[in-house]
Amino acid sequence: MGYRQHLVRSLLAIREEGGLPLRDGSRLWPEPVLVGRSEAKLEEIAARHGLTDWTTDLSAALARPDVQIYFDAQVTRQREKAIRAAIEAGKHIYTEKPLAEDTAAAVDLCRAARAAGVKHGVVQDKLFLPGLRKLKRLVDGGFFGRILSVRGEFGYWVFEGDWQAAQRPSWNYRAADGGGIVVDMFPHWHYVLEQIFAPVRTVQATIATHIPTRVDEQGATYEATADDAAYGVFELEGGAVAQINSSWTVRVYRDELVEFQVDGTHGSAVAGLRECRVQHRGSTPKPVWNPDLPATERFRDQWQLVPDNEVYDNGFKVQWEAFLRHVRDGADFPWDFAAGARGVQLAELGLRSAREGRRIEIPALDL
Repeated sequence: MGYRQHLVRSLLAIREEGGLPLRDGSRLWPEPVLVGRSEAKLEEIAARHGLTDWTTDLSAALARPDVQIYFDAQVTRQREKAIRAAIEAGKHIYTEKPLAEDTAAAVDLCRAARAAGVKHGVVQDKLFLPGLRKLKRLVDGGFFGRILSVRGEFGYWVFEGDWQAAQRPSWNYRAADGGGIVVDMFPHWHYVLEQIFAPVRTVQATIATHIPTRVDEQGATYEATADDAAYGVFELEGGAVAQINSSWTVRVYRDELVEFQVDGTHGSAVAGLRECRVQHRGSTPKPVWNPDLPATERFRDQWQLVPDNEVYDNGFKVQWEAFLRHVRDGADFPWDFAAGARGVQLAELGLRSAREGRRIEIPALDL
């Protein structure tokens, strides 16, 4: 993610376009300082893209007066310490989610950033996907009437690593390393639900580790101690109910790797990564249940494709541009550490719900 989406498809893409246009007519030119653990990898990446500034010493990078923004794409377990160091160094901070391993730490980071007067943001990339932007347009336009429910399906089969290499890193399946699909995906579902539909008021979750052993990058078998599937029910402010299944142990039989179906009194929609289809109440068919006869109509053909109506850029790049404008010009940026802390809270309470086998109300955070 750090390399493909944030460096190549965001920051370097902005440079390829001649920099980011600002309100005063000037252009902002991002100059990356690559930080990582491997000198060889950093040197190779830098050479590949014509970059010259890289280091394995984060402290030294944060001490530089010419560095204004710290971006974190590390494993979750390392994130809090690095962000605290960036706050102490007076840097603006943009980070992948989750913001921290637990709610208390996330809240503390939010308070610390505010006290230090630095600007802060959390990646919420799915809000900028074409399919979900079209869905948000429908919500804002009143297409659905009163929204009744949201149903989400996310996931794909992640190979166990024995006869085919896994397409996700092994730490994702070790709880001690901050792995687990709840920690990974519930923060996503929080901002999708909160910012497209309504704030989340309760959570009830069932989780599972369906594949108990996997094979890591070195070919060694290890015990999977983190959840690889989660089945969540979320009650939203206003009465709508969201049900979202998240799984790395599911084979895909849908048009895209994530899809959301929204049903309302006036219409319904199904949105994925790129496409969005709708069915208005005036064109809703009248199916009759009769299992003794074959289906006589193709239900998928009765939905209408929502037009693009605009050019959609890479979602990570769009949010990067918004954060850079936030730092440079003070432009609005609602995807801050407070929003990130609420996402961590939902994941934490989702895990607690699964442990205790009950529905849990979500309290407001003292931010």
